This record gives sequence, C-alpha cells and structure tokens, in this order.
Amino acid sequence: MEAHFSWTVWGLEAAVTVTRPGAIAEAVRVVRAVVADVDDACSRFRTDSELLRLQPQLAGGAEASPLLALLVQRALQAAVLTGGDVDPTLGRDLDALGYDRDIVSVRLSPDAAASPGPVTARRGPARRPEGWRRVTVTGQTITVPPDIRLDLGATAKAVAADRAAARVHAALGCGVLVALGGDLATAGPAPRGGWQVTVQDLEDDPVQQTTLGSGFAMATSSTQKRRWQHAGAQVHHILDPRFGLPSEPVWRSVTVAAPTCLEANAYSTAGVVRGFAAVDWFRREGIPARFVDGNGRTVHTGGWPAEAADHHAIAGGEVNG
Repeated sequence: MEAHFSWTVWGLEAAVTVTRPGAIAEAVRVVRAVVADVDDACSRFRTDSELLRLQPQLAGGAEASPLLALLVQRALQAAVLTGGDVDPTLGRDLDALGYDRDIVSVRLSPDAAASPGPVTARRGPARRPEGWRRVTVTGQTITVPPDIRLDLGATAKAVAADRAAARVHAALGCGVLVALGGDLATAGPAPRGGWQVTVQDLEDDPVQQTTLGSGFAMATSSTQKRRWQHAGAQVHHILDPRFGLPSEPVWRSVTVAAPTCLEANAYSTAGVVRGFAAVDWFRREGIPARFVDGNGRTVHTGGWPAEAADHHAIAGGEVNG
C-alpha cells in the first residue's frame, strides 16, 4: 500500500508517493526542504536568492555555495548532453519576453493573459554564439560574462526531484516517487508492479498508462502550459537558444524516460527545441520518448511502445511492452 500527498510549488503541482504509508509526513517534509533550498539558491524571481545576490560579482568569478555550484554544473551538463539545445544562459531573453516573475504573476499582467492560438514570435537569422560555453564552474567559483544572465529553472527543478527522491529513500528506507510538475524521480524499491504513471499533458491530449521501474525517472516538456501573451503574440517558455525566442511548437509535449530526472528533462526540453529533427536524433541514440504533435498524434522512439498496448513498463533505461 502506498501513501500520496500533493501541493503547489513554483506554480506547479508537487507530489510525493511512498511505499510505507507511515512515512508520508516525513517524506513531504524532506521534499519541501529540498525544494526550498533549490529555490533559495537559484530563483530568478527572488532578489534574495543566492544567484541574484551574486549576480554583480559573477563576471569576475564568485564563490558560491556547494548547492548553487552544483546546480550550475548540472545545467552545463544538460547543455553538453543536448548539444546546446538546453542552454542555461537565456535569462535576459526570458525577461525580454515578459517572463521576469513567476508564471502566475506573468499571466496576471495586462498584456500576458494566455489564450488559445499559435505561438507567433518572429525569428530572424541565428544571432549569437552558444552562451553556455562561456560559463565556467571551478570548484565552487562560478564565472559568468556580464552580458549573460543565468536561468536554471528547468534543470534545477529536475535536480530537485532527483535530490529529493534520493534523500527520502536515504532517510526513511522506503521507496519514493517525487513529482515536480512534469519531472518525476524515484528511489528505493518500487511498489509491487512498479510505479504507475499516467502520461498526459493536458486533458484533451492522448493518455497512456506506463510503469516506471525502480530508480528511474521521467520528464515531460510542454509548449502548452506556460504560455502567455507578449507584445500581441502568444509565447511559451521553452526557448530556441539560437534566437532567444520560443521554439516552434512542432510538439505539444515530449516525454522522456531516463536513469535520472536531469537527463530526462534535458532530452525532453531538447526534443521540443529541435522539433521534427528530434525524432531521428532520439532514434539514433535509443532515447525512450513519446512525442505528441499539434493534432494529438503520437510518435515513439527508443522502444517506447505504441499507444494501443494495454500496459507499458519503463525500466533499465528501456521501455518494455
């Protein structure tokens, strides 16, 4: 028997499920503490976060806490994994699009009310070198050029899920699944039959029931949820680093299974950024993924089973029907 608890954080649903019901209260406390620590370290929206406090010093190299240094390292790792499709140096671009506060506050601004319709931000020629290659972490010293502002949001959420799951298992010994928005991480023994996960972005999207194996993770990146109006255009939060503008919404969502939530999140985000070309890339690399296009049609890679199957098991980095 499992126990489950959910709440809202960062404008997203957070949830914890444990295999020992009596452990749920302490598990929630551990997860909340991890999430709070990550927010204190790298929030782009809080002037008292460590990242913003260090901002004036970063050009000359600033000594950071172990956690902030780790979060920047993991963000750069995601950039390497994805060939720069996931770039943590897009903070100024997100600010320019109006995403300079938490998403709830952004949507409440007069020009930002989300409404149905295509993303219409205009693109010109690719305009700049890869910003992430200009950021360095040496020990705990972070160096960021003055023209760059870091945004660690996506990878930090994934790292938080990985850390929270690991800490719950280490502290309580039970199996645990932590969900932070579309990022899921597990640790310890799974319940009998594995972790049951419903893969669906919005209610109108196709739904698929999966089983996630012990110690594995899953992430869904969406062009549908974090949307708002800016300068008369519908925009979303996943940017193409070449242009600093929202990626073309070829996919409504991309879901990836991987050994860590960081990897799953990096590849799912890159899948959105790379568009149609992501399918061949994922197939070459054997990345288990589920793409949903604008018409609700699904494409699978890396052995992810067809939608018609009744049961899908994801374990060992593979998807087994």
